[in-house]
Amino acid sequence: MKSTTGLAMHGITHHFGALRVVDDVSLTISPGELVCLLGPSGCGKTTTLRIAAGLEAPDSGTVTLNGAVVSGGGVHLPPERRHVGFLFQDYALFPHLRVLGNVEFGVESLPAAERRARAMEMLEQVGMADYAKAWPHQLSGGQQQRVALARALAPNPALMLLDEPFSGLDKRLRDLVRDETLQVLKRNKVATLMVTHDPEEAMFMADRVAVMRQGRVVQFDRPEVLYNAPADPFVAAFFGEVNQWPAEARDGKVDTVLGIFTSPQDGDIEVLARPEALRLDQNGPICAQVLAARPLGPVSLLHLRLDGQDMRARLACRTLPQPGETVRLSVDPTQIFLYPRT
Repeated sequence: MKSTTGLAMHGITHHFGALRVVDDVSLTISPGELVCLLGPSGCGKTTTLRIAAGLEAPDSGTVTLNGAVVSGGGVHLPPERRHVGFLFQDYALFPHLRVLGNVEFGVESLPAAERRARAMEMLEQVGMADYAKAWPHQLSGGQQQRVALARALAPNPALMLLDEPFSGLDKRLRDLVRDETLQVLKRNKVATLMVTHDPEEAMFMADRVAVMRQGRVVQFDRPEVLYNAPADPFVAAFFGEVNQWPAEARDGKVDTVLGIFTSPQDGDIEVLARPEALRLDQNGPICAQVLAARPLGPVSLLHLRLDGQDMRARLACRTLPQPGETVRLSVDPTQIFLYPRT
C-alpha cells in the first residue's frame, strides 16, 4: 500500500556558486495530488523539480518519498532508485522503437507477456492502443506526448515530474492534451509535481500551486485562494494584468477612484484592481470615459479614464462602447486588493 505522504520537501536550499537559487522551500504532495511550481524564469522552480528527481542534491533540507528519505542527512538516492516518472517538453521517444516498444521499455524488468500487457493497458488509458505498431516519427506532437505519458506511468511510479510538458504544442492541442493528461494522472492516483510559467495552466491542472519568486515559495495554496486572496502584489499580478496605483490610508480606510475600501493599515498603500473588477452598469456609481475598446472573443478589453486615472476593464459585453463615450460602472470589491507599500 502506498504511503499517504507522497513527496515531502522540507527546508530545501540550493546554491549555484554564490547564488542561492532555492531558498528554504518546503512542500508536500499526497498520492493523487498534483502540485504546480509556478513562477517567472529563474525563480528556482526547475531546480526544485530536479532536486525532487535526484538530479541535483540539495545543500540543506530533506526530501522524502512515500515516507523514506531520498535526499538529506547524508543520503542521496539517484533518480533510477527513486521510482520516479518523468514527462518533459521533449518527449524523448526512442526513434528505433515502435510505440509499443517505447512503453515496454519502462517496464523492461517484467516478463515479456506481463510487459506487453502493461504497455497495452497504459496505451489504452491514453487513447493510443491503435498506434502500438506505429513509429514515433509517424505521430503528431500530441500523440507523442500521450505515448511519453504512457511510458512514464507504466512502472507505476511513486512520483511523476512534469517540466513544461505542454509548451511545445499549439494552444488548441495543448488544452486538449493537458486535459487528457490530468485525467490519466488522477485515474492512476500518482503524486505529481509540475513546473510551469503559465498561470492559466497551473490553475487548470493543479490541486495546489506553489508560487515562487527568487528561490522562495511566496504562497502555496489552492488556485482559487491564490486568485481571490493573493498574499502580495507579486502573486496578484502574476495571475493576470492588474490596475495598480499608490494611495494613502487613514483611519483604516482608503479613498480611491473606485470607491472607499478597508485598509490593512494606515499610511502608504498599494491598490490593485483586476480588470474584471469593473462592470458596465447603467446605474453604477462610477463614470468613466472610453479611450479604446477591443473585442477579445468572449470578453472585450476597455481602456478607460476615471477622474484623470487610466485603467483597463475586461468585460463580457456584446455591444462595445465607442471611444469618447461616457459609461457608468460598478465595482466587484472582491477583486480589489490593498497592500502596505514597500
